[in-house]
Amino acid sequence: MTGERSWRHWGTLLAGPLLFVLLHLVMPDTLIDPAPRTVLALTAWMAVWWISEPVPIPVTSFLPMVVLPLSGVMPLDDAVVGYSNPVIYMYMGGFILAIAIERWNLHRRIALNIVNRIGNSLRSIVLGVMIASSFLSMWISNAATALMMLPIALALLAELDERDQFDRGQRDAFAITLLLTVAYSASIGGLATIIGSVPNAIVVAMIPQFFDVEISFLQWMIFALPLTLILLTVLYFYLTRFYAKVPSAPLRVDFIAKELKAMGPMSREERRVLVVFVCTALAWALRGWLAPFFDLPINDTIIAVVAAISLFVIPAHSENRSLLVWEDMVKLPWGLFILWGGGMALAAAFSASDLTGWISEQLQLMGDIHYFWLLLFMVTLMLFLTEIMSNTATANMALPITAGMAATVATGHPLGLMIGVALATTCAFMMPISTPPNAAVFSSGRISIRQMATAGLLMNLVSVVVITAFVYFVMPMLLPHPNG
Repeated sequence: MTGERSWRHWGTLLAGPLLFVLLHLVMPDTLIDPAPRTVLALTAWMAVWWISEPVPIPVTSFLPMVVLPLSGVMPLDDAVVGYSNPVIYMYMGGFILAIAIERWNLHRRIALNIVNRIGNSLRSIVLGVMIASSFLSMWISNAATALMMLPIALALLAELDERDQFDRGQRDAFAITLLLTVAYSASIGGLATIIGSVPNAIVVAMIPQFFDVEISFLQWMIFALPLTLILLTVLYFYLTRFYAKVPSAPLRVDFIAKELKAMGPMSREERRVLVVFVCTALAWALRGWLAPFFDLPINDTIIAVVAAISLFVIPAHSENRSLLVWEDMVKLPWGLFILWGGGMALAAAFSASDLTGWISEQLQLMGDIHYFWLLLFMVTLMLFLTEIMSNTATANMALPITAGMAATVATGHPLGLMIGVALATTCAFMMPISTPPNAAVFSSGRISIRQMATAGLLMNLVSVVVITAFVYFVMPMLLPHPNG
């Protein structure tokens, strides 16, 4: 570790706890009670470490487990409940299903088939890649989606480079468009389902801690899928007609058909994984009818866990093993689950200490704030903040605060601020470090930071407008209200 790096490391490492102590010193009991002050100071400490990462992000997420009991805010038994939130296990089940899909290459077959059926011109190839990326991202991580779609996109570009049908400018425009399509549609597609993006699952898990309401998998999809389709439509026309102006010339891509032929017919393992996937998706969609029909307390988490267990039980045909074995679980993002648990524990502390009430009181002192402008401000702030830090950490830090803000406005849906923030943290399109799909595409070496930032800035602004308008005008008609 160099001297400069050492000073920076120790500076950020000490900044967190020093800020924790400083807030206790400068905020007297007459301004804020000890319990909410401790939670506010802990939030500041965790925010500093999440942003600067002097320790791994999941390690920061263990702080509530230590600070909250020692400070008397809440006992250890209550502090650790967040680390086993049911939605974490729903997301884990979804991840295990995604691992099975990747293990048996089902995702590649789906993507190649979509592109092969749709792609007969440059613009339709972009559309095919967009549909494949966004659909896969609804069910598997956006990082895995981008890493799987990137080789397909690069092979398409290599085939185009070998032809004299287009000049250099047209090929470069198509390359930028196709690569940005992979990155951006992988992020946007994840908005549509609870398991498609980590902030989605975080907000669904946090909402019951602040409001007397729960959002099911189907309810979220009914709300978020139209939003996803709007953003994808804007993305398609923006990239193909305005940003790069991709020509609509016909193009036959033979290598896609060759790849599908080389894969051969669908294996029995692929079919069995596909059956589990379809049954899981249907169970999530029909859960509202299944629970009363069987008179059982079926919920989305139970469905996901049953699906995960089945993948360890159903045998693989070609190997003496089940579809998944425990060694496959090294691919699970265990650190992400800890990070998530830390956010849940922090949210519980906001409620237990009534820090949300204190935040609400402070905002009320500023005068009446119209719900729409507060929503627009928070969506904009969180979206651009995500350009420089983890979207999961951003969501963990911001969602409890926005829950307190919701009490300051008389109009608007109480869940709107939290959901708007969660959606915004997935829609960062400017920088390679913003999201894993951006980083994956940038690593190809065929797109510069300037090109990504230029294209991403307008998509960021479009996302701010679309998310704000959709949450403000449409969400109240589609999601349950805490007051019935």
